[in-house]
Amino acid sequence: MEAIQSTTQVIDQPRRLLSLVPDEVPGGPPVIDFSPFYGNDTVAKDVLVEQVRDACLAKGFFQIVNHGIPEDLQQAMFEQSKDFFSLPIEQKEKYDKASHPNKLGYERFRSQNFEGKTAGDLKEGFFFGPTLPKDHPFVQQGRIHCGTNMYPSEVSDPEVFEKTVKQYHQLMTNLATNVLSVVAMTLNLGEDYFKQFCHDSGAVLRLLHYPPQAADASEEERGIGAHTDFGSVTLLLQDDVGGLQVFDKPTMSWIDVKPTPGAYVVNLGNVMMRYSNDTYVSNLHRVINKTGKERYSIPFFFSGNPDFVVDCLPGCEDADGKCKYPPVRIEDWIFGRHTNTFEKGKGMEELSSLAKVA
Repeated sequence: MEAIQSTTQVIDQPRRLLSLVPDEVPGGPPVIDFSPFYGNDTVAKDVLVEQVRDACLAKGFFQIVNHGIPEDLQQAMFEQSKDFFSLPIEQKEKYDKASHPNKLGYERFRSQNFEGKTAGDLKEGFFFGPTLPKDHPFVQQGRIHCGTNMYPSEVSDPEVFEKTVKQYHQLMTNLATNVLSVVAMTLNLGEDYFKQFCHDSGAVLRLLHYPPQAADASEEERGIGAHTDFGSVTLLLQDDVGGLQVFDKPTMSWIDVKPTPGAYVVNLGNVMMRYSNDTYVSNLHRVINKTGKERYSIPFFFSGNPDFVVDCLPGCEDADGKCKYPPVRIEDWIFGRHTNTFEKGKGMEELSSLAKVA
């Protein structure tokens, strides 16, 4: 697969990228320099592949810097997100995703419930799918997250909001595709192995807002409960507030993921775990915001082509040449997980068997 450079600028501001790899947090996901993927240094690229392989085998989480997404665009996304979530609730609910045929739009507080211990997760969000023409088959067929996006008209500058979201979604689609190219190489597959899987992906951009929780809030009151992601790979942009935690199986404890300016927290989802026959893990994570501050994050969920059937990757079969999971169509898998956590509040059923969560 040809590497896709992310060089588009936003709102005529200069492009600024991170140039250094920050120090890692002990026990946390490693911080990896992604720039060798775009270069011609084969030794550096081999090191990148090894670093990603080690991270996928350990916790299924890592952070990447020097990834090619302009810092100015990242900040513009946070500004647009804060602008929308500051609107009165009656204006936000005009874009209720529950009423959208493709499940795009506004997500109310507590509308998702992963652990089933409270009335729901303490967050609100907004879903955007890829920009597709009205005559695209996915739109005509009512595919989940593949319809016509809604863009709020009540924000400060609706035109800038829409332009920023569209540009960011496209660049993140490119970056997720490149990350999967590296994942393919970690499994001794060709760099372009996932080309068909990535074609016309039902990628979802999600704006999230977490209100502050008291320092003495119940441990059961999560910003988002312990869960594993549904798709193939997630790329998360988080602000500097913190609150994201990843489960560490060896110590049976939760490890904080310290925000790294401009970095993306990358984690593998259920689709990749099935695809790799559990060679790689889809690890538990959660958000608990006890900082006393509002928290904003922008995850990008890359699922794969809705019609693609995930079976078992070459070389990932067990010793008897068998696979643990039956083949599954991407859209069927995503729709089932989405229904369970949003409509039925049965998110705990989606957790992997990596740990027992109290």
